[in-house]
Amino acid sequence: MNSAVSVNPSPTAGRRTHSHVFDEGNPLGEKKARLAIWLTATMMVLEIASGYYFNSMALLADGWHMSSHALALGLSVAAYVAARRLSGNPRFAFGTWKIEVLAGYTSALFLLLVAGLMVYESVVRLLSPAAIGYEQAIAVAVIGLAVNLACAWLLKDGHHHGHGDDHEHGHAHDGDAAHEDINLRSAYLHVVADAATSVMAIVALVGGLLWGFGWLDPVMGLVGAALVAAWALGLLRSSSRVLLDAEMDAPVVREVREAIGEGAPAATISDLHVWRVGKGKYACIVALEAKDDLNADDVRQLLSIHEELAHVTVEVNAPAPA
Repeated sequence: MNSAVSVNPSPTAGRRTHSHVFDEGNPLGEKKARLAIWLTATMMVLEIASGYYFNSMALLADGWHMSSHALALGLSVAAYVAARRLSGNPRFAFGTWKIEVLAGYTSALFLLLVAGLMVYESVVRLLSPAAIGYEQAIAVAVIGLAVNLACAWLLKDGHHHGHGDDHEHGHAHDGDAAHEDINLRSAYLHVVADAATSVMAIVALVGGLLWGFGWLDPVMGLVGAALVAAWALGLLRSSSRVLLDAEMDAPVVREVREAIGEGAPAATISDLHVWRVGKGKYACIVALEAKDDLNADDVRQLLSIHEELAHVTVEVNAPAPA
C-alpha cells in the first residue's frame, strides 16, 4: 500500500481543502508600532540636533541610535502590511508570516550596525575630548528617556499573544518563544536598547557635570554599544532559527513521535519534517512504514489533538522487502 494525504487538523475531518493562512497577524501590535514610529522620529531629530549643538557624544549616540529604531519600527509596520496584503497570494506555499520574521532579522542587523557606529564615535571622543554643554544635554536626554519608556510600554504586551487555547488543551509545550511575535519583539528591543543608552547618557552627563568626568561620556557609549550588540545577536539567533527551519528539536517533534508510537505501534516513522509557519503554529510532513492496513486519515486523527500542527501531510508505505 502507498497512500498520502495532505490535511489541516480541524473538526471538518473529511474536507481536503484548507486555507494556507496559518497566522492571524497582530493588528494591535501593528497599531502600536505605528504610534511608536512618530514618537521615536520626533525625539530622534531633537537628540541628534542637541547632541551636535551641546557637543555630547552620549546624547549624539543616543540620537543616531534612535534613528535606527525609527527605521526598524517602520520596517516592522511594513512587514505587517505586506504579510496581511499578500496572505492570499498562492505563491507563498506556507503563508506570509516569515515576512515578519525577515523584518525582525533585518532589524537585528541594523542594531549591530548601530553598535559599531557607537563604538567608533566613542573611541574618537576618547582620543579627542571636547567641551560638553552638560545641563542642556541632560535635559534633552531625560526627555529622550521618557519617550523611549513610552514606546516600550506601548510595545511590551504585543509580542506574546494568542495562545490561550493551546494552554487550555494542554498541548502547547513550546513555551513563549514559539508564540512570540518576532517582528514586534525586534521593535521592542530597539526601543528598550535606546532607553538603556539614554540612561547611560544621563549617568555620563551627570558624572561630567558634578565631578568633571568628561571621559565617562564616551565610556558609556562603549558600554551601550556592547549591550546593543548582545541584544542584536540574541534576536539574530531566534529569527534565523525560524528562517532556516531549524525546528527539529522543538517539543512538538517529540509529541508527534509519541502520538504515532502510542496510537499506531505497528508503524515506523521513516521520515519526519516539522517547521514553523506562524506564531506557535507548525507544518508537518511524516512518512510511515506499516505492515497493517493503516490509513493516512487515522494518523491525522492521532495528530489532531496537537492544535499547534496547522498543516499535516501523511504518507503511508508498505515496508521495503528484506
